[in-house]
Amino acid sequence: MPLAVVIVAGLAAAICLIRLSLVKREVRSLAKQLRRYNDGESAAKLAIGMPDRDLEALASEINRHTDLIVRANVERKRTEEELRQAVANISHDLRTPLTSIFGYIQLLGSRDLPAEERDEALGVIRKRTMRLQALLNDFYELAMIDSTDYALKPSKLRLDKLLPEILMSFHDQLTEKGLTPSLELDAQSIEVRADESALRRVVENLVVNAIRHARGTLNVKLEVQTGNAVLTLANEAPQLRGTDTELLFNRFYMADASRSGVASGLGLSIARGLMGKMGGTLTAEMRGNALCFVCKWKLL
Repeated sequence: MPLAVVIVAGLAAAICLIRLSLVKREVRSLAKQLRRYNDGESAAKLAIGMPDRDLEALASEINRHTDLIVRANVERKRTEEELRQAVANISHDLRTPLTSIFGYIQLLGSRDLPAEERDEALGVIRKRTMRLQALLNDFYELAMIDSTDYALKPSKLRLDKLLPEILMSFHDQLTEKGLTPSLELDAQSIEVRADESALRRVVENLVVNAIRHARGTLNVKLEVQTGNAVLTLANEAPQLRGTDTELLFNRFYMADASRSGVASGLGLSIARGLMGKMGGTLTAEMRGNALCFVCKWKLL
């Protein structure tokens, strides 16, 4: 074998050994950096000290994996906090009517209670029991909406016919609260494919939310926009300016941060869940001082 070939082979082997040594050193360095990161001793990203495309790709994937773990931990903590808050709010909402019911039952135990006061106590117990039943129904419905077994029965619906009918059913409640409805309908027929019961529940929840919190005028508009049927319910809510409207759909969220026992705070969350099940969307936004809830369905 010529001497030149031997020299070249020897140099090539030496280069390979040197490179292998450098690669092993970088692997040990990566392992050390990762161990320090896992032990909480360092929050720095993994880095390599030599130009190598494969090692750079490995370090990049490890860094991406650690980022995913960090995001997962943040999401887990957020979910745990939401669950803790939900349990606390459910306990409060259930305890309020139960405490009232228990108090009036004790009152009914008094032998000297006049018939008029006894009837009044029974009336309060009946109302509180109905309130408790409504709460439990909301909790159950929300749990069912999240379930994959929750099935809808979509059919062709005329929104321009159905919407006025739903609003008319709230005439007395709107009048009692001093809330004036203003309905604006698109001139054309507006047909969508949706579950009628779910669609009614969405609109009813939005109207009930307005009855509980709004005053003045409730503006309701149904129109067609780029292949979508768009329903907008708007009312003046200057107190919500600067508020993240997305919070309104959080379970148990109260804009006034108080637990009055009047509402479960689930109505808007249920409405959004139902819209999602129907392939539509429900969003909220502030337009000046007006709070607007916007429902969208695909037109047939």
